[in-house]
Amino acid sequence: MNTEAVAVEKPFDFQFFYKVRERTLGRVMSKMKRFLGRYVEQRLPELGFPDFKASYIAFLANLEEDGITNNELARRAGVTKQAMSKVVKLLEDDGYIYTVKNERDSRSSQIFINERGKQLMVAVFNCMEEIREKFQAIAGRERVEQMIDTMVMLVREIEKDTGPLSGIHCVQ
Repeated sequence: MNTEAVAVEKPFDFQFFYKVRERTLGRVMSKMKRFLGRYVEQRLPELGFPDFKASYIAFLANLEEDGITNNELARRAGVTKQAMSKVVKLLEDDGYIYTVKNERDSRSSQIFINERGKQLMVAVFNCMEEIREKFQAIAGRERVEQMIDTMVMLVREIEKDTGPLSGIHCVQ
C-alpha cells in the first residue's frame, strides 16, 4: 500500500483568496511600510525638512558618530556603492551630512552627520513616536509594545541565520 501523500490540485478560488489576503504577512507588512513612509514624508515638511525623502532614512540610521565610509554604508544599507554615492551627494548638497577625506586611505572619505542631519533624525524619531501613539490609541499600549517586541525578536532570530539584513539593524 502506497502511503505517500498525493497532491490534489484545486482550482484557484477567488472567494477564498479575497477572505485571506487581508491577513497575509506580506500584504500587511507592505501596507505598514507604505504608511510609515507616507506619514514621515507628510510630516517632515511641516517640521522644517521639505526636501527629505523617507527612503533615505536607512542611510542616516546607519551613520556612525566617528564617521563611516561609503563602502561600509552601502553594505549596511544593502545598496550598491554607486547608488550610495548618489545618495551621499544628494544629502551633502541638501546639508544633512559632510564628508572628510579618509586619513588612512586618500581614495575614500569618511561620512559624518552634521547638525541639520541630527535635527532631522530627531524629527524622524518624533514622527515614529507619533505613529506609535496613533497605534496605541487604536490597539492599546500593551498590544503595540508586544507587536514591536515580537518583530524585534523575529528579526534577531532571522539574522542569526542570514547575517544582518540590509537597512536598520536590531541591536542586542
